Order: sequence, then C-alpha cells, then structure tokens
Amino acid sequence: MNNFDSLKWNLLNWSIRFLFPHINHISTEELAIWLSDKNKRQPLILDARNKIEYAISHLQGASLIPYDSPEIKYFIKCSLNTPIITYCSIGYRSAILAQRLQKMGYTKVFNLKGSLFFWFSENRPVFCGEEIVSYIHPFNLFWSLWL
Repeated sequence: MNNFDSLKWNLLNWSIRFLFPHINHISTEELAIWLSDKNKRQPLILDARNKIEYAISHLQGASLIPYDSPEIKYFIKCSLNTPIITYCSIGYRSAILAQRLQKMGYTKVFNLKGSLFFWFSENRPVFCGEEIVSYIHPFNLFWSLWL
C-alpha cells in the first residue's frame, strides 16, 4: 500500500471513529485471525449493505441485515453477549448498525475497520454463496475510487 492509500484509509477510519465514538472496532487482521481460530467462539457476521451489494460478494458466513432495516431485532436470533461483527463497504453504514445493536443491549459488537473494501484490498477472500470470487460491488462511482 502506498503512502496516499495509507493516508486515505487512516483519514476514513479516523472519521468513522469520530462520528461513532462509542463503537468498538476490529481490524481486518484481527478478524482474520479470529476466524481462523476454530477453538475461539466465532462471531455472528452481519453485512449492513443492501441486497444487490450482498448478492455480488460478501464475507464468508455473513448474514444480510441492511443498516436501515426497520426491525432488526426480528432478524437476529442470538444472546446479547454473542460477539457480532458488522461491516459494509467502508465502515459507515456498519457503524450505524453497530450503534443500533448496542442500543438494543448487545454487548460485544465490533465494526470492521475499512470494512469489505479494505478486506478485499488485502487480498482476503470474498464469497458469492459458497464460492470465492474476485470482485465486490463498489456501491457507486465515488466509492469505486477506493478499490
């Protein structure tokens, strides 16, 4: 990663932390290590994007719960202390979802820093169903510049 890329990701992550100061965050590296440790309780992974984005590709095992779903409590069937990871394209929508989950009483909620775009930029796997794919949905033209 070049200096400009590092700067833009650092600025983006700082902005999201500033806007959502009470949200816990997890790095892509920390999540990859967690997922590879089958002896550790695995998190519930929630994709906060929309159906079209999710259908193109997502993290393995992720469930789609758009950040603006009116009644997310009906979609989540787990205890309040289950570890939950939220992600979207860059981390903003997933921070909103994480904040909503915390307000509902979930205690172990983490927003993925850099979300799917950063995960993908590190050549980590993304899936369409059970198949690894080599593309992700850019959301729109502006955000495609981050890929």
